[in-house]
Amino acid sequence: MAENCKSRTRAALFSLILLCSTFSNLNLIPVAEAIWFQIPSSGTKCVSEEIQNNVVVLADYYVINEDRPEHTPLVSAKVTSPYGNNLHHSENVTHGQFAFTTSEAGNYMACFWLDDHQQQAGTTTLSLDWKIGIAAKDWDSVAKKEKIEGVELDLRRLEGTVQSIHNNLIYLRERDEGSQ
Repeated sequence: MAENCKSRTRAALFSLILLCSTFSNLNLIPVAEAIWFQIPSSGTKCVSEEIQNNVVVLADYYVINEDRPEHTPLVSAKVTSPYGNNLHHSENVTHGQFAFTTSEAGNYMACFWLDDHQQQAGTTTLSLDWKIGIAAKDWDSVAKKEKIEGVELDLRRLEGTVQSIHNNLIYLRERDEGSQ
């Protein structure tokens, strides 16, 4: 009985993912490419993501100054693991990127701040494109290497997405069982 319920749940989940993928390919469901946020003139702005162990993380960030593009403020960035290990640090930049594979499960944090001598009135906008797991996979390379395209490539992406969701559900269930 429980196995039958699991099978129906998996089928429903796969159908939902297929439906969402179809609509996103038709541009009916918007797909986020990056987040934009404001960095205060004095202080730090951080974003975090809870990530499992052994997951690939890729990110690109850059400062946006629409008012005065010729004068882009410099920022500093620091990315830390759940146990405080420094994974990325840069200073006095207008853009940067980081990549790593997680070695511990938990909350990974990226913090950004304006450099002291660059502080100005108002706020500065930063764009952060943070990809984890299956979203970070280079599907163009996969397609070339395995000589696949079109529907077959889309099915491979969906298979990876379903596997990622399944692994995440197992992780959440184990985490919840461990906290009880």
